[in-house]
Amino acid sequence: MSSLAGNKDKRNYKIQQLYVRQDFDECLKLIESVLDETSDLCEYALFTKALIMRQRGQIQDSLTLFQKATAINPHNVSNLKQVGRSLYLLGKHKAAIEVYEEAQKVGTPDWECMHNKGLCMMYLKQYDRYDRNAMPWPHDSTYIQLGKVYTLADDFPAAIQIYMEALENSPENCEILTTLGLLFLRSSDNKRAYDFLGKSLSHDPCNPRTILAAGSIIQDQLDMDSALVKYRISAVQTPNSPQLWNNIGMCFFGKQRYIAAIACLKKALYLGPFEWIFRYIAAIACLKKALYLGPFEWIIAYNLGLVHLNTEQYASAFHYLSSSINLKPDFSHSYMYLAITLNRLDDFENSCSAYEKAVQVASASDGAEFVFHLNYALTLHLHGRDEQARLQLHQFHALFDDLPSEAQNSDPDMLEKVQALSRSLNMRDQDRQARLQLQLFHALFNDLPSKAQNSDLVTCWRRSRP
Repeated sequence: MSSLAGNKDKRNYKIQQLYVRQDFDECLKLIESVLDETSDLCEYALFTKALIMRQRGQIQDSLTLFQKATAINPHNVSNLKQVGRSLYLLGKHKAAIEVYEEAQKVGTPDWECMHNKGLCMMYLKQYDRYDRNAMPWPHDSTYIQLGKVYTLADDFPAAIQIYMEALENSPENCEILTTLGLLFLRSSDNKRAYDFLGKSLSHDPCNPRTILAAGSIIQDQLDMDSALVKYRISAVQTPNSPQLWNNIGMCFFGKQRYIAAIACLKKALYLGPFEWIFRYIAAIACLKKALYLGPFEWIIAYNLGLVHLNTEQYASAFHYLSSSINLKPDFSHSYMYLAITLNRLDDFENSCSAYEKAVQVASASDGAEFVFHLNYALTLHLHGRDEQARLQLHQFHALFDDLPSEAQNSDPDMLEKVQALSRSLNMRDQDRQARLQLQLFHALFNDLPSKAQNSDLVTCWRRSRP
């Protein structure tokens, strides 16, 4: 009996050795031999074969093998955890939670069980049930996933607090530093965001995710050349990133320069009278590549709409802005630019509807936008709807006057448009009042007797008319 047990241990040792070496073909041959001899009753052989099947992507087969191993030894927590893992990978999160709970009943408190159970709850969107009891074990992966739960629940302060706790245990973890930088970026704290991204780059200077985030901050500061230098480094690591090409495209859009690589356009730019057509070629090329790589990224479609609007390709702008709205209907600026596009396409009624929708969405989400009312007023004024234009201009001033003086003076072009619109509306109002006074005069003058109409005073008035 002892010789049989010793032979079994030797074969298990050999299986383990082949598995660790990743010599999976030889390992499977030995496993099949052992299973034939034991009539599929060797727990360790079944367990190792299941691991190999799962590593090769055969998740359902691995689940069946782990279940067989569990049937042989139902009190082995490792078997139960692997059954739960396979169910999790198959998307059967509720069943996986039940298995992990059974594993916790069988064995002692286990970090891995609680962590994986929390992952299942996260994918079921049961954010309030995510088990914080897993936190006494300071594992970086648990901190990262718990922070992700708070981020998905839009609780950014709690997510930041979790990641700050994680840094106390792993101060050089690049993923945590980058994620913290991105959270501060989403919280509009660009200074702290750049600090954490800089720390992450000091440990891993070629991390494409960190470089992309740092480049976006530099791009927001309108330093397009420095941002492009960052993106050039990231492009080597992730050449097929739609977010990267989106940012590169918007850098070219901000620079308003030509592509040196497109030699055939150089002569056209030098000789041709239609230079404006080629001005944003680089931006469009990069953004279209980004759209090809990420067809469901709403921000790429939105940026393409902006570029086509600037190149006066209004039909294309309408197409991309409509796509952006379909992908993200709660972003109010898309409706405003769609309204401008529709106005350029001579669709005034739908343009007004888009402006109304922009104001409605902005009020319901991130607060009113004064620029929406200004653009709406300009459109109404151009179409002779002066009363409605005055109303929109009044709403613009109600929002704009509450801003600090620095913000009010940040865009001189906008201030000029506001003054020009106000003057134009006042001039039209004065002309309208003059016409009303003239009509009133004629109504009263025609009621006078003919002798009074031919008096010297009236004759003087007639002679003085232009």
